[in-house]
Amino acid sequence: MVRLIMGSKGSGKTKKLIELVHDAVENERGDIVCIERRAKLTYDIPHKVRLIDASEYNLNGYDTMKGFICGLYSANYDITHIFIDNVLSIIGRDVDTDAEDFFEWCDNFGQKEHIKFTITISVDVTKATDRIKKYF
Repeated sequence: MVRLIMGSKGSGKTKKLIELVHDAVENERGDIVCIERRAKLTYDIPHKVRLIDASEYNLNGYDTMKGFICGLYSANYDITHIFIDNVLSIIGRDVDTDAEDFFEWCDNFGQKEHIKFTITISVDVTKATDRIKKYF
């Protein structure tokens, strides 16, 4: 399952993500991972969550992000939820068909491995395609 939080910069996406992380910690069983671009959420995310600063790993494309996620899961089969804050900023891309393919990959991987994904992107909602809208 993929949940996409989309909106312009400053629209409250990260605040919503933080609320959802807190909710997941209280209500879900399993390990929770949060991937962010820089270590700015350190004091906002509960210590039970594995907070990852993506800038330390040179995640410069969707394939490397997929490999990173697979590596996280292969090291810890107890992961039940992965939060990604501003994936487009992490990999340095704009929303395009590759982004749509990535969300679809996350959905398929999540269904297969029983992992939820919550992903934020800083793009105006009016630019959402039909393939993206299904994750709202």
